[in-house]
Amino acid sequence: MGMSDYREAIKYSERWLDIIGREELDEKTAQEISRETVDNFVKHFNKGWVEYRKSVTEAGDYAGTEWRGKGVYYYDVFGQEYIDCLGGYGALDLGWAHPEVVEAVRAQAGKSGIPSQELMDPLRGVLARLLAQITPGDIDHSFFVSSGTETIEGALKIARLYTGKHNFISTVNAFHGKTSGSLSVMGKKDFRYDMQPFSGQSFFIPFGDAEALEKQLEICAKVGIDIAAFIAEPIQGEAGAVVPPDEYWPKVREICDRFEILLICDEVQTGLGRTGKLWAVDHWGIVPDIMCVAKSLGGGVMPVGAFMGKAEIWKAFEDPNPFMHTTTTGGNPMACAAAIAAIHVTLRDKLPERAADTGAYFMGKLNEIAARFPQIYKNISGKGLLIGQHFQDPSYGYMVASGLFKRKVLVAGTLISANTVRFAPALFITREQVDEVLNRLEDALKEIAAGL
Repeated sequence: MGMSDYREAIKYSERWLDIIGREELDEKTAQEISRETVDNFVKHFNKGWVEYRKSVTEAGDYAGTEWRGKGVYYYDVFGQEYIDCLGGYGALDLGWAHPEVVEAVRAQAGKSGIPSQELMDPLRGVLARLLAQITPGDIDHSFFVSSGTETIEGALKIARLYTGKHNFISTVNAFHGKTSGSLSVMGKKDFRYDMQPFSGQSFFIPFGDAEALEKQLEICAKVGIDIAAFIAEPIQGEAGAVVPPDEYWPKVREICDRFEILLICDEVQTGLGRTGKLWAVDHWGIVPDIMCVAKSLGGGVMPVGAFMGKAEIWKAFEDPNPFMHTTTTGGNPMACAAAIAAIHVTLRDKLPERAADTGAYFMGKLNEIAARFPQIYKNISGKGLLIGQHFQDPSYGYMVASGLFKRKVLVAGTLISANTVRFAPALFITREQVDEVLNRLEDALKEIAAGL
């Protein structure tokens, strides 16, 4: 097939490269983009995303189509301003287009983007050392990938290599990603059921119940099932910012040590300040054997994740075959530059402390609002700026999410998943901006309550 046969593709890509280069869009172009985006999703991507997204079903004549963002706000193709309280499901701790992260990536992109795979790329080493300086206890090794689910894959893999065991214990309602290994420890039937069977066995216990972990390990020992590790989120994110009892994590650490299994903590959503500490495990002063981080590690600009562990565990990757786990694009120089900048900004600007302070204020006000609307709310949960609204019925959650969307506040919550709706704004959101979100929320709730 000659190049002349690709004329349509060349013309189409040329048009879009021109659009990408524009800061602002005129009304006609904005309308075209909105219609074309829906059409492209339906015909070439996944029409279910269109049918279940409030940005389409609740948006009016034109779909809600994001274009650019700055700080706490994002703007659609028509230039309308939204307060972002979804935060890319945890990827936008530093908000939209943080200038220092963008500049670090831009500077690196002009030098090298993807590593040679043969020469030593310095930023991978720099980021590994930087993480060793800020992770709990004696965690001092990292491996870099491009997404959260890949960090779980790596964690499960090294746990199996190190222990020589193949099975895991996870928690009900856990969310660890959607690749096959991650799905094997996923605690949600909707995502894992149709993909079975997985390699190895996974056992599930209630989150926050240390005695259940102990009992499951005793049963496995009696029937001869070897367990490599227990994996859990320190605070369950996708389940709705579920915080365990205070005694839970210290007890889990003791149980894992006693039964000689590894403890894997999934900090993909909670890591780097989201919960009011740099790491969510810091709330309980425990040190996991393996930790995973992603989402906000890229500063909202580049996809990057890391699974991290102690030198003793890392020997399983180093000897006899140091290429037991590799990736062509994971931990590329641009991603590492973004992560270095993101960590720098997070520490320098004391964002975990700001998340703790603003989060306490936010949750306090939310609890007051929830008490005024008991027919709608069950309760409010969370730590820092990972906050969950729990509803009496999933339909109420969707009404709240869509009511906020109409009032230019973005939160999670779709037609198929609205039992809980999270608030996870940029960690530097101000109290004034929180008050504006709460005003719009209360306005939406009054409308919903009047219709019940």
